[in-house]
Amino acid sequence: MNLRRRQRRDEPELNLTPLIDVVFLLLIFFMVTTTFVDQVGLDITLPEAEQETEEAQPQLLEIGISAEGEYFVDGNPLVNREMNTLVRALEEALEAGEVAGIVVRADADAPHRAVVRALDGAGRVGIDRVSIATTRSDDL
Repeated sequence: MNLRRRQRRDEPELNLTPLIDVVFLLLIFFMVTTTFVDQVGLDITLPEAEQETEEAQPQLLEIGISAEGEYFVDGNPLVNREMNTLVRALEEALEAGEVAGIVVRADADAPHRAVVRALDGAGRVGIDRVSIATTRSDDL
């Protein structure tokens, strides 16, 4: 027989008030002790030059593709749709000046094969920066 009285244990309470007070004190401490340093800059007057030097900036080469799959390199139409013709035209454009990359402007109805050939031709001549031009749709 168990004659002991069962003691009822109260649930421990967690008082959040001191915790909130400590957080506010830390916040006030950091706000007061933070220093706002003004960045010191030098007032520099740059010299003036008579002429501006113009350096050759690399240009973007534009490859246009019509709805029928015809190619245009910098606005000039190619005589046929063959890969060799496209590669030759890209090589001539590279020899004419420094090219930073190409922009492919294909018609929305252009065959997928023509776009892939243009990208493949750019890769064959060593152009690795390619952009595809699009227009913004008003439906969005």
